[in-house]
Amino acid sequence: PEPRRARVYVTRLDPWSVAKAAFLLSLAIGIVIVVAFGFVFWTLDSTGALDAVSRTIDDVLGTGGFDLLTSLELSRVLGFAAVIASVEIVLVSALATLFAFLYNVTVGLTGGIEVVLSDN
Repeated sequence: PEPRRARVYVTRLDPWSVAKAAFLLSLAIGIVIVVAFGFVFWTLDSTGALDAVSRTIDDVLGTGGFDLLTSLELSRVLGFAAVIASVEIVLVSALATLFAFLYNVTVGLTGGIEVVLSDN
């Protein structure tokens, strides 16, 4: 037997549901951002790349006492990553909710998104 198919249209998105889902997904992305910043900093620090960059900057500037690691420490890097993640969470949640409202407004003109469902 041939599978049954049904065409349905998404004619409305609940903005609150979209906001909750977007918040949780952006929270997960924010955690990934903070972990990635920490991992990259740890990798660069443990391989000595930050020391090499510090020596190069010191040679170019000729200051004799420039140390990149004193101004670029793990707590500052993670704090910066947390700020970036916070901004990302707020923006993604707000934009997704705004797009849900805009979708609901434009669905009168477009008819919505057509989805074909099958039982196979």
